[in-house]
Amino acid sequence: MIAVVGAGAFGTALAISLARDGRAVTLLARDLRGMDQTRRSPKLDVTIPANVLITDDATQLEPAECVLMAVPAQSLRRVLETHHDQLANKRIVACCKGIDLETLTGPVASISATLPDATAAILTGPSFADDIAAGLPTALTLACADDTAGRALQQTLSTANLRLYRTTDTIGAELGGALKNVIAIACGVAIGAGLGDSARAALMTRGFAEMQRLAEALGADPQTLTGLSGLGDLALTCTSTLSRNYRRGLALGAGDRIDAAATVEGAATSVAVTDLGQARGIDLPVCTIVASLCAQKISVETALQTLLSRPLKEE
Repeated sequence: MIAVVGAGAFGTALAISLARDGRAVTLLARDLRGMDQTRRSPKLDVTIPANVLITDDATQLEPAECVLMAVPAQSLRRVLETHHDQLANKRIVACCKGIDLETLTGPVASISATLPDATAAILTGPSFADDIAAGLPTALTLACADDTAGRALQQTLSTANLRLYRTTDTIGAELGGALKNVIAIACGVAIGAGLGDSARAALMTRGFAEMQRLAEALGADPQTLTGLSGLGDLALTCTSTLSRNYRRGLALGAGDRIDAAATVEGAATSVAVTDLGQARGIDLPVCTIVASLCAQKISVETALQTLLSRPLKEE
């Protein structure tokens, strides 16, 4: 049996995809909001299959062999601690993208630190919940340092519409998923400010270079960033209004009101990435500018002037 912790759009979509493929799935919700009765998600226009047990009872996690953690990156460690007893010694797969602001580490490190006897992995890559729930084809990266465990998870979690590619480079996969959100905010700012698609392409390219620099400095294989968890996710998130991070950038660039209650992982990640870069002496101008913009420390005009006035150099 597979369990999914987090009944938001992405967690529910994963549960639906797995259930349609014949798996028995438990979906743990913090707030049921009637989902167990209506078999509907308030965030997805789709019926949840009957073989998904929707519950707010954490003891229902105990029979699961594999647990997908579909909660925000900044909440992951707290949720792992809350359900420590139910999650011990299981295969735990993070389904979130970001860097913890307190520890400056990714989701896999959070799992390993909180549940040292668990097998830690991360599922990441270019994907929208609506597409997965609708049964549309989606390819993702499954990263697990233990390749044997990774192979088993790949078989367990692949479905008719979810194709999983395996890697042992958990750091590279984590950073690709986390940093692309920061670059997506920057691209949204460019489009929101009316700078056009050429400016967006430049930001994507230079942002991708920052992703590779930081990944290599933290011990990842830069080539991992050229795959689904890096370049693939970057291309999707920087070009679609379905991305919360891109939409946050659009609002910033256009001077529109910001919804402070919305979960936008790239805003927190930009701060964590800036701290990591400063600590290691790595130049991350796009990420640093995004952190300042999200914290309202600088204006969009100042941000653009800062980037455009950087010294000319070889690519």
